[in-house]
Amino acid sequence: MDAVTIEIIRNSTEYIAEEMGIVLRNTAYSPNIRDRMDCSCAVLSAKGELVAQAEHIPVHLGSMAVGAKNVVEYIEKEGVEVEEGDVIIVNDPYIAGTHLNDITLLKPIFYNGRMLGFVANKAHHVDVGGSVPGSIGINAKELIEEGIVIPPTKLVKRGKLDNEILRLIASNVRVPKCTIGDLKAQIASLNVGTKRITELADKYGYECVVEAWNRSLEYTEKYLKTKVDRIPDCESEAVDYLEFGDELININAKIEIKGNRLRVDFTGTHEQIDAPLNAVFGVTVASTSFALKAVLDPDLPMNYGFFRAVEIYAPEGTIVHPIKPAPVSAGNVETSQRIVDVLLKALSEIFPNRVPAASHGSMNNVVIGSQTWAFYETLGGGMGARPTKDGVDGVHTNMTNTMNTPIEVIENEYPMLVLEYSLRDDSGGAGKFRGGLGIRRVYKVLSNAVLSITAERVKLRPWGLKGGMDGASGEHYVIKANGEKIKLSGKDTVTLSDGDVVVINTPGGGGYGKPEERNPYLVLGDVKDGKVSLSSAYEQYLVKIVEKDGELVVDFEETERVRGYGSKGD
Repeated sequence: MDAVTIEIIRNSTEYIAEEMGIVLRNTAYSPNIRDRMDCSCAVLSAKGELVAQAEHIPVHLGSMAVGAKNVVEYIEKEGVEVEEGDVIIVNDPYIAGTHLNDITLLKPIFYNGRMLGFVANKAHHVDVGGSVPGSIGINAKELIEEGIVIPPTKLVKRGKLDNEILRLIASNVRVPKCTIGDLKAQIASLNVGTKRITELADKYGYECVVEAWNRSLEYTEKYLKTKVDRIPDCESEAVDYLEFGDELININAKIEIKGNRLRVDFTGTHEQIDAPLNAVFGVTVASTSFALKAVLDPDLPMNYGFFRAVEIYAPEGTIVHPIKPAPVSAGNVETSQRIVDVLLKALSEIFPNRVPAASHGSMNNVVIGSQTWAFYETLGGGMGARPTKDGVDGVHTNMTNTMNTPIEVIENEYPMLVLEYSLRDDSGGAGKFRGGLGIRRVYKVLSNAVLSITAERVKLRPWGLKGGMDGASGEHYVIKANGEKIKLSGKDTVTLSDGDVVVINTPGGGGYGKPEERNPYLVLGDVKDGKVSLSSAYEQYLVKIVEKDGELVVDFEETERVRGYGSKGD
């Protein structure tokens, strides 16, 4: 088969996944999927190997490569016959690869009676039952406390929706209307994907599509091995930590490159715990593939060929490969972020000019709800400064890629008001290139509710690189109606009363390079933009800024004195 046809089919398959995502977003009921786009779509081979993915959520997509194969193997082992028109539903994290909120649907694609592959999507349902609204709370001791566990099951049989299973699921969640609506949106998305793949096979033929998919996987595998083979043999290790009460939970990672072999080893990582910070192996695979691809080659086509070229070892019974029934809800959202950080730290030793300083390192999960409603969103923060650029302010980074929830949607859908949504000045780590700023989000609840917050980098600040300073840590608290201020840890579940105010301050990104090497004019611009205070400009960047004729300007004489060298035009 010629390379042009392979590329046409590969790109067509990717855009089919993109269209599936658009359909899912446009037909979903919940703001979390409809507005925040907390969902992902992919196309898989008949073996369950990832062929193409849309540019959606990294933690969903990377785990899809593990989860889909697990589902295919599960149904084969159970002797389940997959037929045309079937849709399989699963959310068991130890099979699907993330956490219970992420419900995965897979639909087989048949062409003239022959299995061609699968279309799949994964969507974060805002509530799947469990002990707290939103199903993500730090106090769960085992998986069942986090919600309903669904093994691979036929939700649709030969094109007919099984309403008994749908009712069973809906009766175990707090917002059944959204659950039912979102599941039907997922089915609609799969139907469009099936139609488009069938049209592709009509145009090029069954054998041609299968061969193009296989050749795409082979290309990614060979390309990555060639890329790795050009790197001198080396190894690098790093450690980073999760915050859990008064304890720090270590994640150790070792990267080994030898010939065209790349191995990532998590030996030495903390054993699994009786709390939701455990990350199932699918999450570890997703986080590892993200970090490696981002540094080695961001433009590399992402499919199952990647995983043929990389060996990932995570010892069973650890926080990065727990044994069922350990709880895992926060492992998907927070431990995933820390796995990326520790790998980027290790990669910075091998590729010193490609790796940014640490980003805010958390999905900053906020869940507020009661028995009949549940609000969930993740918040952005500061991106770490890059070797040649500042970090981006107030953005989702690494394993998350969602939108924010529009304030108008929050106030229309929930008994809540948003009092403030802003960037945190002085939260970005100082450096030759400044870390991005964190976010301040302030909610007022208008009825009694329960708040669950799951966040990181409250104790440990996002690290800087090459002399750059650490970003600001997160800070969260509740202001009661009587004015009492209750400080929250990074992981808390508290009861709210009507009129209480929740304040979330997310971390900033680390700086890159020595702060005194930053161009004074850039510091002046940051001060004028309200991103850096006058005191920080002088104390951290050694830049004196004064007011002259009603305008802020750089005092170059004082700046040169404190820096100890000329700074004009630097």
